[in-house]
Amino acid sequence: MNDMTSMSNAEIEAEVQRLGPWFHNIDLHGVKTAPQHFLGDYPRFKWEKFAHAIPEDLTGATVLDIGCNGGFYSIEMKRRGAARVLGIDSDEAYLAQARFAARLSGAQIEFRKLSVYDLGALGEQFDIVFFMGVLYHLRHPLLALDILHGIVGEMMVFQSMQRGSAGAMSVADDYPFTESAVFDRPDFPKMHFIENRYTGDPTNWWIPNRACAEAMLRSAGFVIESHPEQEVYICRPGMRPPIGDA
Repeated sequence: MNDMTSMSNAEIEAEVQRLGPWFHNIDLHGVKTAPQHFLGDYPRFKWEKFAHAIPEDLTGATVLDIGCNGGFYSIEMKRRGAARVLGIDSDEAYLAQARFAARLSGAQIEFRKLSVYDLGALGEQFDIVFFMGVLYHLRHPLLALDILHGIVGEMMVFQSMQRGSAGAMSVADDYPFTESAVFDRPDFPKMHFIENRYTGDPTNWWIPNRACAEAMLRSAGFVIESHPEQEVYICRPGMRPPIGDA
């Protein structure tokens, strides 16, 4: 299957089925990889809401796609002219899908099995980092954001599932020990811990409310520049706030 340009739709369909099930619905020459996705045309419908927030011309840029899944965002970044795109995932099945989709799309993309916690060992920075739909699958989400602060060169595209209040209160710099009522406010930064499963997935661990997602980004040293979609934030690396020794 080295020459994929000559594959018929029937052959593409057969390979899509062999590599399935897919979470990314990608159009491969008229063959949809997940046409019955429970979210609809995912992730394209989400992408179309924030695509304008990313430069259309990425000539010369390097891009890291963390939790690349079937490769949708990696392929889109290559279409915008990125010089190098590296997609990483911990799931070999998703990586196989991404490699197939990229080759069939004519996109030269590197895909590697790698954990977000190991990214520091790469010793590299990337101009643009996609961190989409990963945070809530991590047992140590703030550690991951701390690591990414040293990886993001110019922009991070961050998305996390959110539950709870969509509000975000203005949090004081400090509270006395006797203050407890503030923690009962629904718009106080809160992270929901999933002990067992959520939506049947045992890898769903932590789900923030909006205030918590934004607070965690700031705590890791990111500056939120825009919020173009309900769960998506465009961030740049800034100065880390002082962190006490604990």
